[in-house]
Amino acid sequence: MFRTCLFACLALVTFVGVLPADDWETIFDGKTLDGWDGDPAIWSVKDGAITGTTTDENKLTKNTFIVWRGGELGNFELELEYRIVNGNSGIQYRSFELPDGQWRIGGYQADFEAGDRYSGILYGEAFRGILAQRGQSTELVRNDGKFEVRVTGTVGDSAEIQKSIRKEDWNKYRIVADGFHFQHFINGNQTVDVVDNDEAERRAVGLLALQAHVGPPMVVQFRNIRLKKLPAKRTVALIAGTRSHGYGAHEHKAGCMLLAEALNASNLGIEATVYTEGWPQDDSVLDGVDSVVIYSDGGGRHPFNEHLDRLQAIQKKGVGMVCIHYGVEVPKGPSGDAFLKWIGGYFETDWSVNPHWTADFGNLPKHPITRGVKPFEVNDEWYYHMRFVDDDVVSVLSDLPPRNTLVKDDGSLSRPDGPHSNNAAVRTAVLERKEAQTVAWARERADGGRGFGFTGGHFHWNWGNRNFRTLVLNAITWTAHADVPADGVPSKTLTVEDLMANQDFDVPGNFNPARIQAMIDEWSSAVR
Repeated sequence: MFRTCLFACLALVTFVGVLPADDWETIFDGKTLDGWDGDPAIWSVKDGAITGTTTDENKLTKNTFIVWRGGELGNFELELEYRIVNGNSGIQYRSFELPDGQWRIGGYQADFEAGDRYSGILYGEAFRGILAQRGQSTELVRNDGKFEVRVTGTVGDSAEIQKSIRKEDWNKYRIVADGFHFQHFINGNQTVDVVDNDEAERRAVGLLALQAHVGPPMVVQFRNIRLKKLPAKRTVALIAGTRSHGYGAHEHKAGCMLLAEALNASNLGIEATVYTEGWPQDDSVLDGVDSVVIYSDGGGRHPFNEHLDRLQAIQKKGVGMVCIHYGVEVPKGPSGDAFLKWIGGYFETDWSVNPHWTADFGNLPKHPITRGVKPFEVNDEWYYHMRFVDDDVVSVLSDLPPRNTLVKDDGSLSRPDGPHSNNAAVRTAVLERKEAQTVAWARERADGGRGFGFTGGHFHWNWGNRNFRTLVLNAITWTAHADVPADGVPSKTLTVEDLMANQDFDVPGNFNPARIQAMIDEWSSAVR
């Protein structure tokens, strides 16, 4: 059933689609316009540069563009040199063709001009207007449905930046588009820093084009145009169930937010978003995600029971899945069969059990999920005796549960037989055969998708245990087909204040934060 630590072969850590860091592509040959599409009355090659020329006799009535036809771009770095005499121009990226004529383009634009104000700004051509003035850091948002540019800081003084720009001479422009973070640089000086959180209009991919602008006669030239495609962001949807047990337990929303914050701050190219109340209001947000995480109550109340067909369509695309704590339990039948296929196992009633006990994970297999995780022990409601598929399931965390999880010292049952509490099969496995029980597992499917089940997570405070937390962060990263660092996914040391944030229930009067902080401190000092 389980594959041993030898499972940790190199195939598991392959990061599909990542280009080498120095993989720059020259997209203009310096001689012809091969691969470029623009008005031949405006665009030509002169002096080894793509050249746009307008005259009094050949005036523009609308901005026109020469479009690179090498495909749409997502994440990338672009470097080129430009020179402009009179007028205004720009470099369009992640852009789109407008319906009002040939060679008409809208979208993000790295602006520049012969004047003193606009070179380096981020402009939205037919696309929301000025998105950042030179020297600004901005965030693009929707406020009550209305688009808003929020100035969040500065990257430099506009006048000082202008001093470095050479008039009617060659300048070097660099554009970085990574996720929805955009940066412009001219001659090595950053001119803007923009985060586009306007989900209604922001663009993840689009065309690259160069502009000739309406206005006075002008000449604009571009040369040494180099492109480096960056790895695509890995997106993770964390679905938090409704409120459940009470303060400090089954805190689905608060737990998901801690995990998402760590993933987003990890610098691993992961964008994690939390959706509450058990299912996204608009589940189209799941289209294109790389992994889906569910942390919720389960059984007949599991949010996935009503969405099996939708999830199956997603899983067929090789999307990962992570199920945390009660989120591993679904009813036998269609839901259970789906979980066997998607993550390799699940909590099956009258077979699996859910006692509270202190598990000691002293022997960890070699696997991307265990990178940076040290042996640890922690008390939780560790479900065990899970129902597993019969192939290719990796036991990530396992321990032999203590006898008292099933029987008392006098031989009587600790809890009576029941759907979750006890049964003859689990007693045979643990008490007679003394089989270590898997409480966290991983599976790589034939369709390329990866699944992970984790039965801990009853006590919210356990997220303060770095090894506990790192293991789950690693698993989410692995299921999203991102590369898990050798030391594991980094995250900040959590305090009791961090853990108290975003919980569903009010703090009870008898809550003792010092006790929780002492527990976190003890975990930190108990690294083996």
